[in-house]
Amino acid sequence: MLENPLSLDGPVVIAGGAGFLGISLAAHLHDLGVPVVLLSRSRPNVSGPWTHEPWDGRTLGEWRRVLDGAAGLVNLAGRSVDCIKTPDHQDEILRSRVESTRVLGAAMRSIDRPPPVWAQMSTAHIYGDPPTAICTEESAFGVGLAPTVGQAWESAFHESALPSQRKVVLRTSLVIGRDRGAGNGAMGRLGLVARLGLGGRVGSGRQGMSWIHELDMNRLIVAALTTESMSGSYIASAPHPVPQVEFMRELRRAIGMPIGLPAFAWMVRLGARWLLRTDPELALYGRYVVPKRLVEEGFEFKYPTLPAALAEVLASHAP
Repeated sequence: MLENPLSLDGPVVIAGGAGFLGISLAAHLHDLGVPVVLLSRSRPNVSGPWTHEPWDGRTLGEWRRVLDGAAGLVNLAGRSVDCIKTPDHQDEILRSRVESTRVLGAAMRSIDRPPPVWAQMSTAHIYGDPPTAICTEESAFGVGLAPTVGQAWESAFHESALPSQRKVVLRTSLVIGRDRGAGNGAMGRLGLVARLGLGGRVGSGRQGMSWIHELDMNRLIVAALTTESMSGSYIASAPHPVPQVEFMRELRRAIGMPIGLPAFAWMVRLGARWLLRTDPELALYGRYVVPKRLVEEGFEFKYPTLPAALAEVLASHAP
Protein backbone atom coordinates (compact mmCIF):
# COMPACT_ATOMS: atom_id res chain seq x y z
CA MET A 1 0.00 0.00 0.00
CA LEU A 2 1.78 3.11 -1.22
CA GLU A 3 0.97 6.82 -1.37
CA ASN A 4 0.56 7.90 -4.97
CA PRO A 5 -0.48 11.58 -4.94
CA LEU A 6 0.27 11.90 -8.64
CA SER A 7 -2.88 9.87 -9.29
CA LEU A 8 -5.00 12.67 -7.81
CA ASP A 9 -6.19 14.47 -10.92
CA GLY A 10 -7.84 17.47 -9.32
CA PRO A 11 -8.36 18.98 -5.86
CA VAL A 12 -9.24 17.13 -2.69
CA VAL A 13 -12.23 18.48 -0.76
CA ILE A 14 -12.04 18.20 3.03
CA ALA A 15 -15.43 18.61 4.71
CA GLY A 16 -15.13 19.80 8.29
CA GLY A 17 -11.59 20.85 7.47
CA ALA A 18 -11.05 23.86 9.75
CA GLY A 19 -9.92 21.92 12.82
CA PHE A 20 -6.72 20.21 13.83
CA LEU A 21 -7.11 17.15 11.60
CA GLY A 22 -8.29 19.09 8.57
CA ILE A 23 -5.48 21.65 8.69
CA SER A 24 -2.88 18.93 9.23
CA LEU A 25 -4.17 16.98 6.23
CA ALA A 26 -4.43 20.10 4.07
CA ALA A 27 -0.80 21.00 4.80
CA HIS A 28 0.28 17.43 4.02
CA LEU A 29 -1.57 17.38 0.70
CA HIS A 30 -0.13 20.76 -0.25
CA ASP A 31 3.37 19.43 0.40
CA LEU A 32 2.54 16.64 -2.05
CA GLY A 33 1.44 19.16 -4.67
CA VAL A 34 -2.30 18.49 -4.31
CA PRO A 35 -4.72 21.46 -4.25
CA VAL A 36 -7.17 21.50 -1.34
CA VAL A 37 -10.61 22.96 -0.69
CA LEU A 38 -11.82 23.20 2.91
CA LEU A 39 -15.55 23.06 3.65
CA SER A 40 -16.31 24.49 7.08
CA ARG A 41 -18.79 26.68 8.92
CA SER A 42 -16.17 29.31 9.70
CA ARG A 43 -12.87 30.24 8.14
CA PRO A 44 -9.87 28.43 9.69
CA ASN A 45 -7.96 30.30 12.39
CA VAL A 46 -4.75 29.73 10.47
CA SER A 47 -4.07 30.81 6.90
CA GLY A 48 -2.60 28.42 4.38
CA PRO A 49 -2.34 27.38 0.74
CA TRP A 50 -5.91 26.18 0.41
CA THR A 51 -9.29 27.46 -0.67
CA HIS A 52 -12.07 27.88 1.88
CA GLU A 53 -15.73 27.37 1.03
CA PRO A 54 -18.36 28.07 3.73
CA TRP A 55 -21.17 25.61 4.44
CA ASP A 56 -23.43 24.82 7.37
CA GLY A 57 -23.08 21.05 7.13
CA ARG A 58 -26.82 20.61 6.81
CA THR A 59 -28.27 22.30 3.73
CA LEU A 60 -27.47 22.06 0.06
CA GLY A 61 -25.95 25.23 -1.37
CA GLU A 62 -23.52 26.70 -3.85
CA TRP A 63 -20.69 25.02 -2.00
CA ARG A 64 -21.54 21.82 -3.86
CA ARG A 65 -19.76 23.15 -6.97
CA VAL A 66 -16.35 22.50 -5.34
CA LEU A 67 -17.12 18.77 -5.49
CA ASP A 68 -17.67 18.84 -9.26
CA GLY A 69 -14.47 17.44 -10.76
CA ALA A 70 -12.73 16.91 -7.42
CA ALA A 71 -10.29 14.00 -7.21
CA GLY A 72 -11.56 12.90 -3.82
CA LEU A 73 -13.67 13.78 -0.80
CA VAL A 74 -12.57 13.44 2.83
CA ASN A 75 -15.32 13.93 5.40
CA LEU A 76 -14.14 14.91 8.88
CA ALA A 77 -17.24 16.89 9.86
CA GLY A 78 -18.67 16.46 13.34
CA ARG A 79 -19.03 18.32 16.63
CA SER A 80 -16.23 17.72 19.13
CA VAL A 81 -16.92 15.06 21.77
CA ASP A 82 -14.72 16.99 24.23
CA CYS A 83 -17.66 18.37 26.18
CA ILE A 84 -20.10 17.59 28.97
CA LYS A 85 -22.61 15.14 27.50
CA THR A 86 -25.81 17.09 28.10
CA PRO A 87 -28.84 15.95 26.07
CA ASP A 88 -28.35 18.93 23.74
CA HIS A 89 -24.69 18.12 23.22
CA GLN A 90 -25.43 14.45 22.59
CA ASP A 91 -28.02 15.43 20.01
CA GLU A 92 -25.60 17.77 18.27
CA ILE A 93 -22.78 15.19 18.29
CA LEU A 94 -25.06 12.76 16.45
CA ARG A 95 -26.78 15.22 14.11
CA SER A 96 -23.59 17.03 13.07
CA ARG A 97 -22.16 13.75 11.79
CA VAL A 98 -25.23 12.22 10.20
CA GLU A 99 -26.61 15.39 8.62
CA SER A 100 -23.28 16.52 7.15
CA THR A 101 -22.76 13.08 5.63
CA ARG A 102 -26.24 13.03 4.13
CA VAL A 103 -25.97 16.50 2.60
CA LEU A 104 -22.64 15.56 0.99
CA GLY A 105 -24.42 12.61 -0.60
CA ALA A 106 -27.18 14.91 -1.84
CA ALA A 107 -24.58 17.32 -3.26
CA MET A 108 -22.87 14.58 -5.25
CA ARG A 109 -26.18 13.58 -6.80
CA SER A 110 -26.65 17.14 -8.04
CA ILE A 111 -23.37 17.57 -9.93
CA ASP A 112 -21.99 16.18 -13.17
CA ARG A 113 -18.58 14.88 -12.04
CA PRO A 114 -18.63 13.67 -8.43
CA PRO A 115 -15.32 12.58 -6.90
CA PRO A 116 -14.55 8.92 -7.58
CA VAL A 117 -13.50 8.17 -3.98
CA TRP A 118 -14.93 9.15 -0.61
CA ALA A 119 -12.84 8.68 2.56
CA GLN A 120 -15.09 8.88 5.61
CA MET A 121 -14.04 9.54 9.19
CA SER A 122 -15.50 7.28 11.85
CA THR A 123 -14.46 6.42 15.39
CA ALA A 124 -12.61 3.54 17.04
CA HIS A 125 -14.98 4.15 19.94
CA ILE A 126 -17.52 2.20 17.89
CA TYR A 127 -16.14 -0.90 19.65
CA GLY A 128 -17.09 0.46 23.06
CA ASP A 129 -14.82 0.23 26.08
CA PRO A 130 -13.82 -3.40 26.66
CA PRO A 131 -11.35 -3.32 29.58
CA THR A 132 -8.66 -5.64 28.20
CA ALA A 133 -9.84 -7.10 24.88
CA ILE A 134 -7.93 -6.30 21.70
CA CYS A 135 -10.34 -5.08 19.01
CA THR A 136 -9.87 -5.45 15.26
CA GLU A 137 -12.14 -4.64 12.35
CA GLU A 138 -13.85 -7.99 12.97
CA SER A 139 -14.78 -7.24 16.60
CA ALA A 140 -18.33 -6.65 17.80
CA PHE A 141 -19.52 -3.10 18.29
CA GLY A 142 -20.07 -1.77 21.79
CA VAL A 143 -23.03 -0.11 23.47
CA GLY A 144 -23.52 3.45 24.66
CA LEU A 145 -23.47 6.91 23.11
CA ALA A 146 -20.23 6.70 21.13
CA PRO A 147 -20.88 3.28 19.55
CA THR A 148 -24.42 4.37 18.68
CA VAL A 149 -23.14 7.56 17.07
CA GLY A 150 -20.42 5.65 15.21
CA GLN A 151 -22.88 3.16 13.78
CA ALA A 152 -25.34 5.89 12.73
CA TRP A 153 -22.46 7.84 11.14
CA GLU A 154 -21.30 4.86 9.11
CA SER A 155 -24.87 3.94 8.11
CA ALA A 156 -25.43 7.48 6.82
CA PHE A 157 -22.21 7.21 4.84
CA HIS A 158 -23.13 3.94 3.15
CA GLU A 159 -26.59 5.30 2.34
CA SER A 160 -25.20 8.58 0.96
CA ALA A 161 -22.18 7.49 -1.09
CA LEU A 162 -22.76 6.84 -4.76
CA PRO A 163 -22.71 3.24 -6.01
CA SER A 164 -19.93 4.23 -8.41
CA GLN A 165 -17.67 5.63 -5.68
CA ARG A 166 -14.91 3.75 -3.92
CA LYS A 167 -15.74 4.00 -0.23
CA VAL A 168 -13.25 3.91 2.65
CA VAL A 169 -14.18 4.21 6.35
CA LEU A 170 -11.44 5.13 8.84
CA ARG A 171 -12.27 4.23 12.45
CA THR A 172 -9.89 6.66 14.05
CA SER A 173 -8.27 6.62 17.49
CA LEU A 174 -6.55 9.49 19.31
CA VAL A 175 -4.46 11.50 16.82
CA ILE A 176 -1.34 13.04 18.32
CA GLY A 177 0.21 15.95 16.50
CA ARG A 178 1.53 19.48 16.62
CA ASP A 179 -0.42 22.70 16.99
CA ARG A 180 -0.62 24.68 13.74
CA GLY A 181 -2.87 27.38 15.12
CA ALA A 182 -6.05 25.31 14.75
CA GLY A 183 -5.42 23.44 18.01
CA ASN A 184 -3.87 20.02 18.34
CA GLY A 185 -6.81 18.00 19.51
CA ALA A 186 -6.72 16.00 22.72
CA MET A 187 -2.92 16.21 22.88
CA GLY A 188 -3.16 19.87 23.84
CA ARG A 189 -5.14 19.05 26.96
CA LEU A 190 -3.08 15.96 27.82
CA GLY A 191 0.14 17.93 27.45
CA LEU A 192 -1.14 20.68 29.73
CA VAL A 193 -2.18 18.17 32.39
CA ALA A 194 1.24 16.49 32.22
CA ARG A 195 3.13 19.80 32.46
CA LEU A 196 1.15 20.66 35.60
CA GLY A 197 2.39 17.44 37.22
CA LEU A 198 -1.07 15.85 37.10
CA GLY A 199 -0.37 13.32 34.36
CA GLY A 200 -0.38 10.16 36.41
CA ARG A 201 -2.62 7.15 36.63
CA VAL A 202 -6.29 7.91 36.08
CA GLY A 203 -8.68 5.49 37.75
CA SER A 204 -7.27 2.01 37.32
CA GLY A 205 -4.77 3.17 34.69
CA ARG A 206 -5.42 -0.03 32.76
CA GLN A 207 -7.88 1.45 30.27
CA GLY A 208 -6.57 1.28 26.73
CA MET A 209 -5.20 4.28 24.86
CA SER A 210 -5.07 3.69 21.13
CA TRP A 211 -3.34 6.41 19.16
CA ILE A 212 -1.86 7.38 15.80
CA HIS A 213 0.70 10.01 14.82
CA GLU A 214 -0.73 12.77 12.61
CA LEU A 215 1.75 11.99 9.82
CA ASP A 216 0.61 8.39 9.67
CA MET A 217 -3.01 9.55 9.75
CA ASN A 218 -2.35 11.86 6.81
CA ARG A 219 -0.47 9.16 4.92
CA LEU A 220 -3.32 6.76 5.56
CA ILE A 221 -5.89 9.20 4.14
CA VAL A 222 -3.73 9.76 1.06
CA ALA A 223 -3.49 5.99 0.65
CA ALA A 224 -7.28 5.75 0.94
CA LEU A 225 -7.65 8.35 -1.81
CA THR A 226 -5.11 6.83 -4.18
CA THR A 227 -5.02 3.05 -3.60
CA GLU A 228 -7.64 1.38 -5.75
CA SER A 229 -7.57 -1.78 -3.66
CA MET A 230 -8.57 0.05 -0.47
CA SER A 231 -12.27 -0.31 0.25
CA GLY A 232 -14.46 -0.83 3.29
CA SER A 233 -13.69 -0.21 6.98
CA TYR A 234 -10.24 0.16 8.52
CA ILE A 235 -9.04 0.87 12.04
CA ALA A 236 -6.90 4.01 11.82
CA SER A 237 -4.56 3.50 14.75
CA ALA A 238 -0.93 2.62 15.38
CA PRO A 239 -0.30 -1.11 15.93
CA HIS A 240 0.79 -0.74 19.58
CA PRO A 241 -1.93 0.59 21.92
CA VAL A 242 -0.91 1.04 25.55
CA PRO A 243 -2.58 1.33 28.97
CA GLN A 244 -3.37 4.86 30.12
CA VAL A 245 -0.73 4.75 32.85
CA GLU A 246 1.96 3.89 30.28
CA PHE A 247 0.79 6.59 27.84
CA MET A 248 1.07 9.29 30.49
CA ARG A 249 4.42 7.95 31.72
CA GLU A 250 5.82 8.24 28.19
CA LEU A 251 4.30 11.70 27.78
CA ARG A 252 5.88 12.89 31.05
CA ARG A 253 9.22 11.46 29.97
CA ALA A 254 8.99 13.25 26.62
CA ILE A 255 8.31 16.64 28.20
CA GLY A 256 10.76 16.16 31.07
CA MET A 257 8.20 16.17 33.91
CA PRO A 258 9.23 13.75 36.67
CA ILE A 259 5.99 14.07 38.64
CA GLY A 260 2.66 12.55 37.67
CA LEU A 261 0.11 12.65 40.45
CA PRO A 262 -2.58 9.97 40.22
CA ALA A 263 -6.29 10.72 40.16
CA PHE A 264 -9.00 8.50 41.59
CA ALA A 265 -12.15 8.03 39.56
CA TRP A 266 -14.21 10.30 41.83
CA MET A 267 -11.61 13.06 41.45
CA VAL A 268 -11.76 12.79 37.66
CA ARG A 269 -15.55 12.94 37.67
CA LEU A 270 -15.52 16.13 39.71
CA GLY A 271 -12.58 17.80 37.96
CA ALA A 272 -13.67 16.97 34.43
CA ARG A 273 -17.15 18.34 34.93
CA TRP A 274 -16.47 21.44 37.02
CA LEU A 275 -12.92 22.47 36.01
CA LEU A 276 -12.29 21.14 32.49
CA ARG A 277 -15.95 21.18 31.42
CA THR A 278 -15.66 17.86 29.67
CA ASP A 279 -16.81 14.26 29.92
CA PRO A 280 -14.92 12.27 32.61
CA GLU A 281 -15.49 9.05 30.68
CA LEU A 282 -13.02 10.26 28.05
CA ALA A 283 -10.29 9.71 30.66
CA LEU A 284 -11.77 6.85 32.69
CA TYR A 285 -12.55 4.50 29.82
CA GLY A 286 -10.66 3.40 26.74
CA ARG A 287 -10.05 0.64 24.26
CA TYR A 288 -7.23 -1.34 22.69
CA VAL A 289 -7.63 -1.38 18.91
CA VAL A 290 -5.14 -2.67 16.35
CA PRO A 291 -5.16 -2.03 12.57
CA LYS A 292 -5.37 -5.63 11.39
CA ARG A 293 -6.42 -4.79 7.83
CA LEU A 294 -3.74 -2.12 7.36
CA VAL A 295 -1.01 -4.48 8.55
CA GLU A 296 -2.26 -7.26 6.31
CA GLU A 297 -2.38 -4.92 3.31
CA GLY A 298 1.15 -3.67 3.86
CA PHE A 299 0.72 -0.15 5.25
CA GLU A 300 4.00 0.85 6.89
CA PHE A 301 3.74 3.18 9.88
CA LYS A 302 6.41 5.86 10.21
CA TYR A 303 5.71 5.99 13.96
CA PRO A 304 4.53 2.55 15.14
CA THR A 305 5.66 3.06 18.77
CA LEU A 306 4.58 5.72 21.25
CA PRO A 307 7.98 7.05 22.46
CA ALA A 308 9.11 7.92 18.93
CA ALA A 309 5.75 9.46 18.06
CA LEU A 310 5.69 11.68 21.15
CA ALA A 311 9.34 12.68 20.70
CA GLU A 312 8.65 13.87 17.16
CA VAL A 313 5.53 15.83 18.09
CA LEU A 314 7.04 17.50 21.12
CA ALA A 315 10.32 18.25 19.33
CA SER A 316 8.31 20.44 16.95
CA HIS A 317 7.46 22.69 19.93
CA ALA A 318 11.08 23.16 20.94
CA PRO A 319 12.45 26.70 20.50
